[in-house]
Amino acid sequence: MANLSRTSEHKLRVAIAGLGPIGKGAAEALDAGMDGLVLAAVSAQNPAKHHNWLAGLKTPPAVLPIEQLSGVADIVIECAPAKLVRSIVAPFVSQAKTAIVLSAGALLENDDLIELAKQNGGQIVVPTGALIGLDAVTAAAVGEIHSVRMVTRKPVRGLAGAPYLVENNIDIESIKEPLKIFDGTAREAAKGFPANLNVAVALSLAGIGPDRTRLEVWADPALTRNVHRVEVESDSARFSMSIENIPSENPKTGRITALSVIALLRKQFAPLRVGT
Repeated sequence: MANLSRTSEHKLRVAIAGLGPIGKGAAEALDAGMDGLVLAAVSAQNPAKHHNWLAGLKTPPAVLPIEQLSGVADIVIECAPAKLVRSIVAPFVSQAKTAIVLSAGALLENDDLIELAKQNGGQIVVPTGALIGLDAVTAAAVGEIHSVRMVTRKPVRGLAGAPYLVENNIDIESIKEPLKIFDGTAREAAKGFPANLNVAVALSLAGIGPDRTRLEVWADPALTRNVHRVEVESDSARFSMSIENIPSENPKTGRITALSVIALLRKQFAPLRVGT
């Protein structure tokens, strides 16, 4: 992360935009205590909905509108609807601060945020999230990656309502067997499944980009977990990896995604860091 220096007297202040399973998980971990970091503020679409939960924290954070978060925090964790990514990220990176972005797909439509961060000394961090092996993909990309293909299989509930399904009149509610509903690029998937396939965009950003990273999406009524399999061909290695994620209370999000954010935060001042 950018500018993550702190003295023993000063902890870096963290803000969280969005209080779904990911945001709440990160908030609870920070509230329990994390070296060098403190939960300073949160933002939510309906703060009253979370009143009791917030009151139960040891040190309840300030509850602020998104536009005020950058004034009270050094790092923001974005776990909000994709349409809000710009309003959350831009104020932080333009002030040489750090934005941890979960809605990776939105970066493809707001790629100027990366240049904004570069010009101002800020940083955008995309966690590993619900995927596996991004370290290996990043390493292979230092050499030459020939191809990256990902196959995602999800329970019907985890895909219901996706714009791609609505626009193409694809009904998956009553299917009895696995149905391939998409075959295209990560960029196309980000538009068609903005709440479902941030993992594909993260994979593409680690490797050969959103236009060369290929993706299949299957709806499977027999599944209870989100399943991702990735195959990579490069000049340094050929490897494949798969993961089966247990959904959180939000069927579109795996439990491990929140844990990935917590692991990323804990790395910042850890005496031992494992992985690139």
